[in-house]
Amino acid sequence: MFGVIFGGKGNRLRRNEAITAWLMGAPAFLGLFVFLLLPFLLAIGLSFTNHRFISPNPTEFVGLRNYDRLLSVTIVTLEPLVDEETGELLRDENGNLMFPRSRSILRTEQYEGFGEWFTVDAFGKRYVIAAKDPKFMRSLVNNFIFSAIVVPLQSGLALLLALLINQRIPGVNVFRTIYFSPVVTSMVVISVVWVFLYNPDVGLINQFIQAVSFGRLGPFNWLGSAQSAMIAIIIMSIWQGVGFQMVIFLAGLQGIPQVLYEAAQVDGANAIQRFFYVTLPQLRNTIIFVAISTTILAFRLFTQVDVMTNGGPHDATTTVVFHMVEMGFRRQKIGYASAISVVFFLIVLAIALVQHRVMRSRSEV
Repeated sequence: MFGVIFGGKGNRLRRNEAITAWLMGAPAFLGLFVFLLLPFLLAIGLSFTNHRFISPNPTEFVGLRNYDRLLSVTIVTLEPLVDEETGELLRDENGNLMFPRSRSILRTEQYEGFGEWFTVDAFGKRYVIAAKDPKFMRSLVNNFIFSAIVVPLQSGLALLLALLINQRIPGVNVFRTIYFSPVVTSMVVISVVWVFLYNPDVGLINQFIQAVSFGRLGPFNWLGSAQSAMIAIIIMSIWQGVGFQMVIFLAGLQGIPQVLYEAAQVDGANAIQRFFYVTLPQLRNTIIFVAISTTILAFRLFTQVDVMTNGGPHDATTTVVFHMVEMGFRRQKIGYASAISVVFFLIVLAIALVQHRVMRSRSEV
């Protein structure tokens, strides 16, 4: 009898705790649904339409047309030009083979809607890789290049800074504040400041390079050159975001039991050995979190590009998010921009899952 009573009370208590937990979490769940899940579901629905913000025409269902335009890629093979009289291959002043213009081929009915993405010369032929949205493809490549450089460099630098400020030395809190302050500063403000720093005429960076090299180097047009614009944004982004990963690594370092270091030191391990055999294994989960979060943040690159280069020069710094905003808000093509957001979400999700699995499997070996 007592068991039944207490059992009933226990069930009621657990049920009341569950109800209380759901009620306490309801505001957060509601916010996630309204601001994340619902917009994403709406984006999926709009991606199958030709919806525009301002248009006299009603919204129509277009099926997979937006996705077809976004993802269609083809290869056009061009044969070298031949002299009609001699039958010899035509060459330019530098001795390179001459080919017909790709535009003349892509304007035909067979390749309607395609534009040149890039070309490759191999085996005496020219291969033109064309896409229906070459800018999206360039944006995706720029995102991958940016992430491939920023994620390892920023994470490695953040770990180094965390190791330095984890030391018990006077004034270490000042350095922590200095390193973290760019993270809490508006990205727009930082981008504007760095535009002045990169200025080819009066920018501090160019003046420093000229002073160090005694006028032999510079000035460089950092943001005006297709070769250096992305590098300039990468440098600024690493400087701005390294403090965030530094704080996460610092929390992980402070959670490592000191007894492990003492045991390793008793066994005769030096500082480098303690780092590789104690610190890194204990930071396994932290490293996985930092790598995945940094990758996601890197793929969200937008503000720096919008303020500093506006996607140029020649689309050298355009990104998927920048292209999506441009198509959706500046050109009012909401349906097509929604398709970009859905594809981009799936790409980032796949990368994060693969990255998590690979890092997990390596850490378990």
